[in-house]
Amino acid sequence: MNMQRCGEDEVLAAFENNENVSLILVKRDSSSPKLQEILEYAESSEIKIIHGSENDLWRMSRDNSQGIPNILALVGRNPDFSLEEVFSNGGLVWLLAGAAYPVNIGFCIRTAEVSGASAVIVDAELNNQERSAAKRASMKAHRFLPVHWTSGFDAIIMAKKYGFRIISVEDVGTAAPWDVDMTGNVVLIVGGERNGISEDILSESDEIVRIPMSGFVPSFNLQAPLSAVAIEAQRQRSHQ
Repeated sequence: MNMQRCGEDEVLAAFENNENVSLILVKRDSSSPKLQEILEYAESSEIKIIHGSENDLWRMSRDNSQGIPNILALVGRNPDFSLEEVFSNGGLVWLLAGAAYPVNIGFCIRTAEVSGASAVIVDAELNNQERSAAKRASMKAHRFLPVHWTSGFDAIIMAKKYGFRIISVEDVGTAAPWDVDMTGNVVLIVGGERNGISEDILSESDEIVRIPMSGFVPSFNLQAPLSAVAIEAQRQRSHQ
């Protein structure tokens, strides 16, 4: 399901159809009667409103063919969900287990958001400055999905209680991503740049997949396997 409603007419239709609108991004200083109606409804419904620049709307809008829209709405995912709410609502959740570099983490958050993930869990020892750097690298994608900085092992134990399958991406895997079912409620895990996925998390995994590598250097950068698996998961889930 596409999570963006683009332009005044689509956003109004989303409200009329009782879609789950959780956030609105509106172009700063824009005005029209229809836009005012939308904003008043959003405020009365306690829907978060973010004011962005024209460049923000241009960069994030799904369709600029009729000019830059003055409003976008997020549906089907609430960025403010707690981890319990994320798992109780189901979907596809990414876990970055032991990631070390803020820029890599930011790229992964952006890829997860674009590919329709329900949330991202980051198990990384980063200080506040490093977390801010990761958010900047995500190109503000962290504002549009839940991002939780917490223990990866504790998160997958919680996920299992909610019926999620756990799929790790590691070089000890025997199956390719396209040979594994990634539909339904799943946690997809990629490991840190240095040590990979820890043994305690691997032992809780239902599947371990391996990205084929044919070159001399047997290692992808963190966001590369995440991107490959995210696209495959999106392909499978689009046919669900």
